[in-house]
Amino acid sequence: MMRARVPLLLLGILFLASLSASFATSLREEEESQDNPFYFNSDNSWNTLFKNQYGHIRVLQRFDQQSKRLQNLEDYRLVEFRSKPETLLLPQQADAELLLVVRSGSAILVLVKPDDRREYFFLNSDNPIFSDHQKIPAGTIFYLVNPDPKEDLRIIQLAMPVNNPQIHDFFLSSTEAQQSYLQEFSKHIPEASFNSKFEEINRVLFAEEGQQEGVIVNIDSEQIEELSKHAKSSSRKSLSKQDNTIGNEFGNLTERTDNSLNVLISSMEMKEGALFVPHYYSKAIVILVVNEGEAHVELVGPKGNKETLEFESYRAELSKDDVFVIPAAYPVAIKATSNVNFTGFGINANNNNRNLLAGKTDNVISSIGRALDGKDVLGLTFSGSGEEVMKLINKQSGSYFVDGHHHQQEQQKGSHQQEQQKGRKGAFVY
Repeated sequence: MMRARVPLLLLGILFLASLSASFATSLREEEESQDNPFYFNSDNSWNTLFKNQYGHIRVLQRFDQQSKRLQNLEDYRLVEFRSKPETLLLPQQADAELLLVVRSGSAILVLVKPDDRREYFFLNSDNPIFSDHQKIPAGTIFYLVNPDPKEDLRIIQLAMPVNNPQIHDFFLSSTEAQQSYLQEFSKHIPEASFNSKFEEINRVLFAEEGQQEGVIVNIDSEQIEELSKHAKSSSRKSLSKQDNTIGNEFGNLTERTDNSLNVLISSMEMKEGALFVPHYYSKAIVILVVNEGEAHVELVGPKGNKETLEFESYRAELSKDDVFVIPAAYPVAIKATSNVNFTGFGINANNNNRNLLAGKTDNVISSIGRALDGKDVLGLTFSGSGEEVMKLINKQSGSYFVDGHHHQQEQQKGSHQQEQQKGRKGAFVY
């Protein structure tokens, strides 16, 4: 009898263990579906690489580590640089292509090239429509100055690593925060390279006495004045033909595509209460960074992490320094809960189109209705007739940015109905 009970007991234990594992897996999948994989909160998503009294450098966590849905962004990173007035970021090179956008303040950027060639650029955020930006090729030594005596400098960088998803900054200098990469060579290599004894090399280049506190240092006004003489403004006094600008009393959006990098750069401002109507990008994956202000964003995407015809809404309350990713073809709507402005980077931007799902212009739904058989198609697509659909669409006379408070009470009354629709095929809750 005892021998018969032992196998039965083992089978029971194995069954309970299997049931427990299945439940744990189901719970993990449920928790993952409840998270918003497209939202990066500023409080816990930025990692500080360096910080001292003069400024800091920090990098956003890797996109592909947040969610498998963002795997196509594994070769892109966001870096933020801030510095106090009259400071210098010491010379460095990075194993990444860099696209710098000035978010506030002004900067003198110096690119150093072989044969004693240097390029000087003056960047600023004075343009109310579009902030200055500059591309830095991978491996190019550069340094950056905040020449303003009063205003802090804030820069956001889109980094495209050329070695692997990690970014490496190679600083020439030895400071209290880090060693110069030149110090990692064996002694005989710098001795032969500089035709000098190592003791002299170490005293001139690496000695602890006279070392800077870190890679962001103070610089005097005379040095700034000298650099300013060489710097040429990269500011666009008028927008180029490649710029696409849309705006009204509720907000404005300007986009510019760098075809060589296949990247879209955008600047968007919205007034409190404004709504950027539901829209989507055909090819570009847009990384949206909040410069100032607050906004409510809703993104519609496939439910869960599988191929499906069911959809759900991913919502977030955005504030300063938050990041939100908008995948290609995913409809999105943004409502400003205060005056707010954004910087955006669109990946895979060449031949990309922005398609609106509401509003007077660039509305792809109304484009269907205007075709020869369009109203018949609309009547088959929606519950109402084609004429009813077109009449509904034409009620909105605004384009892109509209009054987000319009019919708010009616929306609140219908909110319960909308929640019941969440998860249905094609449902868009906003």
